[in-house]
Amino acid sequence: MIHRLSQIAERYSLEFRGDGDAAIGGVATLENAQAGQLAFLANPLYRQQLAATAAGAVVLRAADAEHCPVPCLIAKDPYVAFAKIAALFEPEPVRTAGIHASAVIAADAVVADSASIGAFVSIGARSRIDAGAIVGPGCVVGDDCVVGAGSELVARVTLVTRVRLGQRVRVHPGAVLGADGFGLAMDAGHWIKVPQLGGVVVGDDSEIGANTCIDRGALEDTVLEEDVRLDNQIQIGHNVRVGAHTAMAGCVAVAGSTKIGRYCLIGGGAGIVGHLKICDKVLVTAMSLVTHSISEPGEYSSGTPIQPSRDWRRNAARFKHLDELARKIGPHKTGAPLPAKEEE
Repeated sequence: MIHRLSQIAERYSLEFRGDGDAAIGGVATLENAQAGQLAFLANPLYRQQLAATAAGAVVLRAADAEHCPVPCLIAKDPYVAFAKIAALFEPEPVRTAGIHASAVIAADAVVADSASIGAFVSIGARSRIDAGAIVGPGCVVGDDCVVGAGSELVARVTLVTRVRLGQRVRVHPGAVLGADGFGLAMDAGHWIKVPQLGGVVVGDDSEIGANTCIDRGALEDTVLEEDVRLDNQIQIGHNVRVGAHTAMAGCVAVAGSTKIGRYCLIGGGAGIVGHLKICDKVLVTAMSLVTHSISEPGEYSSGTPIQPSRDWRRNAARFKHLDELARKIGPHKTGAPLPAKEEE
């Protein structure tokens, strides 16, 4: 898996400077790369590492090229270019089309001849596995599910029921799609379960991280549009809709019936309460709690950043007095009166 620098440049339409015959056999960080490895510089915080790098070549912006001591590739977005180049060095596992002898497949399920069905897979009634799809070992595909062409369930993935994956969708180990949504009604002091009659629809080129859960809808489907990227251990509640090209970092929780727009970025550990609407191109920073709809694109945060415990305890003690202090200061700058004080 050796590639010449000039070949990489031509393949990805990049300009190269220096020795075009430099042999690249892998990728690494700017700090730890060795001869024969390709590194990248995208974040200015790491610029000081450039002068001392031992990499065989570096992907960077034109403005940084004059400071690079080794051959380089010039890219408008070095991180994107590096991601594409790094794929050259990711070995693809060999998958053989066919059905493993230990798989259990319903009589009326349809499996394409070019699909690969691994060991101890179960495929339920009326489900369909399309051309080139991969269902890895230990996966469970329930009734009335579709795994689209070129999609992959890596291992131990569960599609419970009425889950429809588009083309080239990848679902990582432990993910559960199509489980019951959290629908309950209180009747005379006792919970009654609301039937979850919808399904889950995942658009083309989406990716679902390990141990992520996406609940099926109560009446309509829970929907992820195309090219949605979910990290590990994310919870998507029933009837949620996530717009195309939106990405969420680990441990995000989205409550039921919320609509999230296109090209949104949701930071790790953020929580979004139910029945909200978030417009396109919203960035929610890590550990934020979204409690109301967002109608303007931009960056949103909540919570308090980390600080020394002594300062935090003092601030926390004073927080409960904010309402009392505001009333002593007077009305809002707008002249509107403060709301009536609620009784505890």
